[in-house]
Amino acid sequence: MVRDKIDGNFLYYFDQGLSTKSYEVFGAHLVKDEKGNNIACEFCLFAPNAKRVELVGEWNNFSENCQELYCIDEKGIWYAKLEGNYEWQRYKYLITTHQGEKLYKSDPYGFYTQIRPCQDSKVYDIDGYKWNDDIWMYTKTKTYDKPVLIYEMHLGSWKRKGPGENDFYMFNEIAPMLVDYLKEFGYTHVEVMPVYEHPLDMSWGYQGTGYYAVTPRYGVPKDFMYFVDLLHQNGIGVIMDWVPGHICKDAQGLYRFDGTYLYDYQDEEIRENKEWGTANLDLGKGITQSFLFSNAMFYMKYFHVDGFRVDAVSNLIYYHGNPERGRNDGACEFLNRLSNILFSEDDRVILSAEDSSSYPGVTKPASIGGLGFNYKWDMGWMNDTLKYFKLDPIYRKYHHHQLTFSMMYYYNEQFMLPLSHDEVVHMKGSLLNKMPGDQWQQFANYRALIGYMMTHPGKKLLFMGNELASYDEWHYESELPFSISSYPIHDAATRFVKDMTKYYKETEELWQLDYDPSGFKWVMADNADQSLYVFERRSVDNHIVVVLNLTPNTYDDYGIGVFGDYMYEEVINSDKDIYNGSNRVNPIPITVNNYPLNGYEHSMRITIAPLAIQIFRPIDRPKKAKTTRKATKK
Repeated sequence: MVRDKIDGNFLYYFDQGLSTKSYEVFGAHLVKDEKGNNIACEFCLFAPNAKRVELVGEWNNFSENCQELYCIDEKGIWYAKLEGNYEWQRYKYLITTHQGEKLYKSDPYGFYTQIRPCQDSKVYDIDGYKWNDDIWMYTKTKTYDKPVLIYEMHLGSWKRKGPGENDFYMFNEIAPMLVDYLKEFGYTHVEVMPVYEHPLDMSWGYQGTGYYAVTPRYGVPKDFMYFVDLLHQNGIGVIMDWVPGHICKDAQGLYRFDGTYLYDYQDEEIRENKEWGTANLDLGKGITQSFLFSNAMFYMKYFHVDGFRVDAVSNLIYYHGNPERGRNDGACEFLNRLSNILFSEDDRVILSAEDSSSYPGVTKPASIGGLGFNYKWDMGWMNDTLKYFKLDPIYRKYHHHQLTFSMMYYYNEQFMLPLSHDEVVHMKGSLLNKMPGDQWQQFANYRALIGYMMTHPGKKLLFMGNELASYDEWHYESELPFSISSYPIHDAATRFVKDMTKYYKETEELWQLDYDPSGFKWVMADNADQSLYVFERRSVDNHIVVVLNLTPNTYDDYGIGVFGDYMYEEVINSDKDIYNGSNRVNPIPITVNNYPLNGYEHSMRITIAPLAIQIFRPIDRPKKAKTTRKATKK
């Protein structure tokens, strides 16, 4: 019973930001008899500035003066128990403040809501789902030395039933389609943009009002449980996009919840996020911390999510994201404690920061002064890379080190490489549309970009649709243009993405030593005139050689230094004709010379394809006789 859990210990922990299960007390909780029948419902609300709290719901025609909650503690906890079955019933709290203001509020801890534009909470039985993902939950491992390939998606625009406003597929309808699609490409995880309740589709979920309520756009909460369950059964993890920093200012939400700035900042200058039209939560407050810590644990317990991508971390580290305004100590402490709570619960969790700041130690443990994330989006890599690829190849030699710069700072954090939704909206153009040149060159550049991302150290994240090589940028109102695969040139580009992602997943050299400096070595980093980049990726026992040519020139019989007296074979070439390339390939194994080049004792001579990425791997064989033929350095 909820009433029995409200004691001095709970009140202290909640007030001090130490509660991680406050959802067990607050909200609407069904009471069952021995046979499992609903016989009552307990409602509990935290509203310390309220003079009076009433329940207005379907059962009383949303009328005032029908059902009052009682303040059962001086801290401002209000409670009522209603006899009967209230499952699926809509309700709101009517809060009368000491100043006489009347506020109609949704339940901050409500497990379900009515679909927009209705703003009512709904009584929902969150318990009772039968999970079938035991193998995944018990055998999944930490990901640091494993492949991580994340498919970021907006559930409402991946596929649609039709053009109507509410023609969404439900979670349980999307899940089987998505599983097959993700397995085609070899994705290891899916990251869903916010799925808790938000009033405006256009916000994509980033302006939430119901943190504990999975949005009814895509079904009931147990449908989302099924979604996660089915992905887990197929070996695919689920990461939630989570926004603890700011809230929607709609009247029914947390904003000015009981007539005071209960969860948000008192100081208007800090509270009002004018850029986004939202209010910043005060993460230094104990009650706000308890609300959010409990929320993260709620999704781990009830929905088995495997991690969280925390939005706009720079806006948490610094007031309004501006280092000149100073470090937000309360928010940084919140992130430290969040990390400790989540990793104590499950040390395999993914906790990634979308952070554009240069704040040090974002992915260092809180115990040694870090923020406590285990991954950080490499926004610098993303910006530098896309700026470079937008350039006409004739100008790229003047910006050569935009692609080499990332390795200068790469080992400062545990980075994840994102090509996210933010890069393909608001007139920024799709990945393909960013590329210069004629159609052939655009597609060649696109393939080279994907290949470069997959071979650069760091875990990977691709936004949905990036794999389709579409000319159109993402629009949340309609589904992805899957039909373009009927055009051979688009189909060929998607085939390359599919082959490249599968090769990434299967090749330990591309992820085993992601955060160990021995896992990467430049072979050729300074050839700006030819816009050539050559590097090694290594695992504990093996290595591969990656060649990236970002001009439309072909280089025949080109010498490259290599490690070891092996033969090499070309295993990936984005210029193959099956990818709509010019088919400048190296079709047979390549013999290695003992002529020193690029600081190596041996070298090989290859054909370097135009606007392409090529990967070579050594072939084990007995030592061959040494050759004395010289290799000419180009």
